[in-house]
Amino acid sequence: MSEEVKEQEVKTQEAQEETSVVDKKKFKRPVSKKKVCAFCVDKTNVIDYKDGAKLRRYVTENGKILPRRQTGTCSKHQRELATAIKRARIMAILPFKGE
Repeated sequence: MSEEVKEQEVKTQEAQEETSVVDKKKFKRPVSKKKVCAFCVDKTNVIDYKDGAKLRRYVTENGKILPRRQTGTCSKHQRELATAIKRARIMAILPFKGE
């Protein structure tokens, strides 16, 4: 009897391992294309705070700065972008808060 019980335990463990592998494959996220920094592509040296049209692309309707994972900018340009947006807000080119 002990051998039969051991065999059943082994079979249940194997079944659990198989289902866990299937579950992992089933819920795999689709692979998306990596976003490329628009400033690196254009080889922009400085992000100008006076260019309100370009900066508006990186701000939400509520006036928040969009994160890197949404815009695709690199870390260097994201820091420059945040500084330029803040300067544009102070100069009243961009609003602090959405309407």
